[in-house]
Amino acid sequence: MTVTYTARVANARFGGFSQLLLLWRGSIYKLLWRELLCFLGLYMALSAAYRFLLAEEQKRYFEKLVMYCDQYASLIPVSFVLGFYVTLVVHRWWNQYLCMPLPDALMCVVVGTVHGRDDRGRLYRRTLMRYAGLSAVLILRSVSTAVFKRFPTIDHVVEAGFMTREERKKFENLNSSYNKYWVPCVWFSNLAAQARREGRIRDNSALKLLLEELNAFRSKCGMLFHYDWISIPLVYTQVVTIAVYSYFLACLIGRQFLDPAQGYKDHTLDLCIPIFTLLQFFFYAGWLKVAEQLINPFGEDDDDFETNFLIDRNFQVSMLAVDEMYDDLAMLEKDLYWDAAEARAPYTAATAFLRQQPSFQGSTFDITLAKEDMQFQRQDGVDGPLGEAHGDFLQRLLPLGAGSMGPLGRRLSLLRRKNSCVSEASTAASCGCAGAADNTGVECGCGEPLLDPSLREPELEPPACPEPPAPIPGPTAEPFTTVPIPGPRAPAPPWLPSPIGEEEESPA
Repeated sequence: MTVTYTARVANARFGGFSQLLLLWRGSIYKLLWRELLCFLGLYMALSAAYRFLLAEEQKRYFEKLVMYCDQYASLIPVSFVLGFYVTLVVHRWWNQYLCMPLPDALMCVVVGTVHGRDDRGRLYRRTLMRYAGLSAVLILRSVSTAVFKRFPTIDHVVEAGFMTREERKKFENLNSSYNKYWVPCVWFSNLAAQARREGRIRDNSALKLLLEELNAFRSKCGMLFHYDWISIPLVYTQVVTIAVYSYFLACLIGRQFLDPAQGYKDHTLDLCIPIFTLLQFFFYAGWLKVAEQLINPFGEDDDDFETNFLIDRNFQVSMLAVDEMYDDLAMLEKDLYWDAAEARAPYTAATAFLRQQPSFQGSTFDITLAKEDMQFQRQDGVDGPLGEAHGDFLQRLLPLGAGSMGPLGRRLSLLRRKNSCVSEASTAASCGCAGAADNTGVECGCGEPLLDPSLREPELEPPACPEPPAPIPGPTAEPFTTVPIPGPRAPAPPWLPSPIGEEEESPA
């Protein structure tokens, strides 16, 4: 059973992980205690031989050997090689879990696309999900020792109800020397096509969705097979193992305490137990043990995947979803917050303080600016209100008189006229100058002028809002509008924006 300690570390606090150090099941102590005792026993045996069994000449030679091993043991890149290896193993371990074939998405599609409350429709749904479960069992018994011990032969799979005897005959008569975990997926596809022909699946889109979910389920089964087939290259595992073992073989000799009377450098203290060497062994060898446990999570270690539990759970849940829960809905009722403008679920006394916390609006909402820093600035650097900038720009572009209006002046005049006109309905209702007209048009003051009145040239008057002409009397007369035809104009400068009211300038 997987060791779960998530609830113990739900909140970070002082010494939060310290309560996990005393756990035995799934711990590093359970994995490493044999190797640690073996290392400590060999170290103590060498230390006792140096102190009590060797002659003086032999002791001098052993002391030289100790200093030599201690000097060159650091050349072995244990932390570098082991760190990359464990990172690769942990990444591979998590990806294998993500490839576990779970039927939840598939069963939701089956219950929503395969219709019929009669026994025939029920048989279709249950058989489809049984085929999916059978494919998962076949692949898991190929990669997991725990599942293989539960279903050692196909007969056990038949007796467990995942496969009928007729299906077993078809399965065994299929001549293929490769793993046949994919065969139930083909049966699933054939059965889904038959359900479509009978009208149990009502359209091709539903059949397409069903087969897409099946392919996703089958691809996960295939990835488990490939993870079991393609291992981490053996040379990498061998390099890491040799690096760790050779390093601590050198430490057995190089970390021995020598006689302080000989005056060797860094050997002024004589102890019996190398405390920090044992800690180093615990870390490095424990790191290697972590990789050893995670490299194949389908074994029977404490933290390996619970494959048999997943088989039971997936089979039961999938059958419940497509059979008893098919077309099973509660009566529709108005929810508790039907008339509430702001729906908000209640809080218990333990969580009531959360209601007082403001909602997060964004990280910039806490920034404060001085009042003078919040004023818009004109691009030309001239002091004055920002609203006069556009009018000043157009005023500088306008000619001084109506007689000197060139193409540029005509385009700007159209821009002013477009900005000052209002709709026909509002003009008739609110404009008192709609009836006054002369040869240049009607002067209308109802619209908001583009330019400030104080900046307008006295010689130029804004074009008036034209009135639509009266319809021609007759039974088939329809209202129409006239489009003024301006004189020829030169091309506009490329830097000037496209004029508003270009449609008025277009020739009819």
